Amino acid sequence: MSAVMRPMPDVFMSVKQVADYLHLNEKKVYALINEGTIPATKVTGKWMFPRELIDRWMLDSAHGGLLTDRLVIAGSDDPLLYRLINSYARDIGSQVLISYTSTGTRLGLDLLQSQRADACGIHWGPANESHTRHPALLRNYAQHHSWVLIRAFRREQGLIVSPPVLQYTQDVKELFDRQFRWALRQNGAGAQRYLLEILSKHGLTNSSLKSEVTALTEREAASAIAMDLADVAPGSRSSAEEFGLGFISLGWESFDFVLPRKIWFRRLFQDLLDRLNSREGHELAEDLTGYDLTDCGQLLWGDD
Repeated sequence: MSAVMRPMPDVFMSVKQVADYLHLNEKKVYALINEGTIPATKVTGKWMFPRELIDRWMLDSAHGGLLTDRLVIAGSDDPLLYRLINSYARDIGSQVLISYTSTGTRLGLDLLQSQRADACGIHWGPANESHTRHPALLRNYAQHHSWVLIRAFRREQGLIVSPPVLQYTQDVKELFDRQFRWALRQNGAGAQRYLLEILSKHGLTNSSLKSEVTALTEREAASAIAMDLADVAPGSRSSAEEFGLGFISLGWESFDFVLPRKIWFRRLFQDLLDRLNSREGHELAEDLTGYDLTDCGQLLWGDD
């Protein structure tokens, strides 16, 4: 007697199939797509859903993210966060994945929106305006209703400058002269946003500056100066300190985490906050200089 062959499940499901699979109506499936909540891809004008990702999405939702053995952080670059995450990854070994990809603020939020990252570091202007600027930025994203904003730290922001140039002048306006080479940041980076506002106060734009280098992270910007490829770049005091470069302060900014509520309670994220608040975290912040961890871990927005 021959065995009955069972049909293999579809690797990709249509809207109707995923609606049946999840016991939802198709209208609700389209709503989840618009929110960017459900894993989906558009092929030749039709929405398709990878079955494996749908299963993983359901499991993660069922557990509230508490049991997931990964923490992927995207967004803005920061030396203190980078070092603490590397230390954390070393200590935790192969049990879980914790990673940090410096993408800049806007791309990091795009990755968070598409659920390709678990958390995003952001900075978007002066510290005294972050309580309005950061929520306003997040409201541009469909999923912001499910996000929270958590304070990481405040840090000193300004211009990273080569030591010979710093000896020549500490006048910010003079550094805009085209004799000086700038390492600019990509569009959507918080440091670039900060610089654009400074330029605007002087009636200038990006094109007013001499620049042949676009740095995708603060480290790239600082290393371009250390390698004598540029003279000046926007960035934090800690990035200048790492590379033994000069620094001109333009004020303080808030560096915050954006993440879904369910990941806020995830053990890995809470452990990361504990490390920032630990003696090790404070000593490292003092060594790098230009940090204030007073409100680290504070909920700022989103717990409605």
